[in-house]
Amino acid sequence: MDRTWIVVAHRGGARIFAAGQSGKGMDLVTELEHPAGKLKNQDIDSDKQGRAFERRGAGRHAYTREQEPTEHVAAQFAKQIATVLEDARTARTYERLALVAEPRFLGMLRAALSPSVAALVTATLDKDLGGIEERDLPRHLTEILSP
Repeated sequence: MDRTWIVVAHRGGARIFAAGQSGKGMDLVTELEHPAGKLKNQDIDSDKQGRAFERRGAGRHAYTREQEPTEHVAAQFAKQIATVLEDARTARTYERLALVAEPRFLGMLRAALSPSVAALVTATLDKDLGGIEERDLPRHLTEILSP
């Protein structure tokens, strides 16, 4: 039996579905909530950026961030999803994997996957379907669900 999991993820949560027999329907396997993914930068990081003096003169400037707080929180959540997928792969719960997420988060998720899980990815869709009701998802995932 070919077991395909479909991960529909966004920064605020993820739902993992098992594709039904012969591409008909989907069954919810698990849902991961991530409320921190809905926060804004100022809600995550309450401190102002540090400031430094210019090398010459009396001017000052703010330090620049390597990564925005929202990006850091999203990358951490992508790693959490990747851990769930790795554990399920080790348990041989699925054989194929499809990833659905908005483009930026999809890139974070791909980067977080282990090579063994990444090898099982057979389809990706760069759309944010996080707010779509479960009953309406198959209509948006026809190319992934078709055998």
